[in-house]
Amino acid sequence: MTFTFWFEFASTYSYPAAMRLEHMAAERGIEVRWQPFLLGPIFKAQGWDDSPFNLYPAKGRYMWRDIERLCERDGIPFRHPSQFPRNGLLAARIVAMHTGEAWVPAFVRGVFRANFEHDEDIGDPQVIAGCLAELKLDASAVLEEGQRPEAKTALREATGRAVELGIFGAPFFMAGDEPFWGYDRMEQALAWYASQRSVRIAEGA
Repeated sequence: MTFTFWFEFASTYSYPAAMRLEHMAAERGIEVRWQPFLLGPIFKAQGWDDSPFNLYPAKGRYMWRDIERLCERDGIPFRHPSQFPRNGLLAARIVAMHTGEAWVPAFVRGVFRANFEHDEDIGDPQVIAGCLAELKLDASAVLEEGQRPEAKTALREATGRAVELGIFGAPFFMAGDEPFWGYDRMEQALAWYASQRSVRIAEGA
């Protein structure tokens, strides 16, 4: 049974989830699979050519205030980005290519901070290079890997898998086969996973 965190780098609610998840999961002894995907194709299938937060201004105004409140409550720095949504394609390809690597969670948090704390363009390879360099990684080599056909295929297949699972937004948590949508369901997802794991251990599964 696997606990998977499905996220999109442009997603506002994925930001606080990414900042808190690793610590919260570790407290419960849960290993997390960090899985990027793209919301664009999912939105397009619903007839949207932009984020619903842009298409529906009232919803967007509420979302921005809600994110401010949540980040203030949880002690997470937040700055309203001057551009929304930003292009997280390169960063997502890099993670899709390296899912499972120990440095992935820290890299993901770095990219989210660049977007939602420092208001930097995460579509700019130099910004991504900076996030990689902070982790003492070979930024040039990793950026090159993110441009390879295999990285593009990995992200495309991950997005296809998200569609198959019925994922329609981000963040999305798959606690085994049990779906949980939204930052406000993260603790519930972790608790459910931990309880089911305990049952399996008790049953000798």
